[in-house]
Amino acid sequence: MKILFIVIDGLGDEPIKELGGKTPLEAALTPNLDFLARNGICGLLEPVFTTFIPTSEETHFALFGYDPRIYKIKRGIFTAQGAGIEVRPGDVALRGNFATVDEELNIINRRAGRITETQPLIKDLHGTIIDKVKFLIKNAGEHRIAIVLRGKNLSSNISDSDPHYSSLGEKVKKVLPLDRTSKTIFTAKVLNKFLENSHLILKNHPLNKERERRGLLPANYLLVRGASTLQKIPTFKERYKFRACCIAGKILYKQIGETLGMDLIEVEGANGLQNTNLKGKIQAAIKALKKPASSQSSGSGTGVGYDFCFLHIKAADSLAEDGNFRGKEEFIEKIDKNLKPVLKLKGVLIVITADHSTCSTLKRHCKSLVPVIIFGAGKNGVKKFSERDCQRGKIKRLKSTNLLKLVFEMNSKKN
Repeated sequence: MKILFIVIDGLGDEPIKELGGKTPLEAALTPNLDFLARNGICGLLEPVFTTFIPTSEETHFALFGYDPRIYKIKRGIFTAQGAGIEVRPGDVALRGNFATVDEELNIINRRAGRITETQPLIKDLHGTIIDKVKFLIKNAGEHRIAIVLRGKNLSSNISDSDPHYSSLGEKVKKVLPLDRTSKTIFTAKVLNKFLENSHLILKNHPLNKERERRGLLPANYLLVRGASTLQKIPTFKERYKFRACCIAGKILYKQIGETLGMDLIEVEGANGLQNTNLKGKIQAAIKALKKPASSQSSGSGTGVGYDFCFLHIKAADSLAEDGNFRGKEEFIEKIDKNLKPVLKLKGVLIVITADHSTCSTLKRHCKSLVPVIIFGAGKNGVKKFSERDCQRGKIKRLKSTNLLKLVFEMNSKKN
């Protein structure tokens, strides 16, 4: 059998008073997901991560069986490569957000109101040189940017300036060296200089002055995190002997797929937002799995059949981060409607889960367990696909790093 592996980013949540004590998934009308749950095997996954709260990069790699305690997976390198920067040995890559701060550098908004027009800002920061270190900046989608430090004697063993999901009003953090080597101390020092200089440029930038005149939040600071360098990670095919493809809208998830050696299948209108082309993505996944996997890879996925398809769906996570639990509920219902063709697949094991939960009331990723369905290898009688119902499933509770092992065991028994 082939495998369709659907990751609904940030799917899990906590009960919400306004939804009658239900999570957005519990409140949503999901007849197709419920059918898969009733006729599949369910349980709860415990996301594996090393940070204070789950990060998307660690939890996705964990789903594919790459333990983040072994593979030091940080966001910077994937963001930079996904943004089109050729990262070289010795470079240090970071992920950044345009953010809004006050005069005392207290954070007002971590995403500058989810600004999308950032190219004029990037243009004035790209190519900055400080102490012989060059800063390469590229857009990584909406308010996000990739930053690469290029120079001699650099280290990625530095802290984040981003306080992440602490309470708004907290001051931005200084980048600190995490060891006492000269390389690490130098890297932290030069990055702090860049952030200070960038703040001066951004707060006086014409684009931000115009945003303020229009009553919009200025993008006047860079929050950075996930410093990382190039590293060798075994490909999906090397580990599992499966030809795999990736269908995603956002740069990060495409880059995760590419890093694991998956072919990317591009779908018009797939953008990771609420209006993403769900129908097109699901049709592309079905088409990729229907063709014989013995075809030679074309490098683009065109005309090639696959054993394994990773299909990523993003917007539930973003909606929860904005506190929009009703929007998350509605988007889950939209996913469910578009999943109907999947129910007709023959000879395909269907796995549906999340990388982590995103709590709408906290407006951030959280440590709650996430539901999982494995359809096509037996059933356990769970009536609805939800956080509470799935805890009664046969899988019970499983670390996310062990999910694929279980899936492949079930798959081998069906072959």
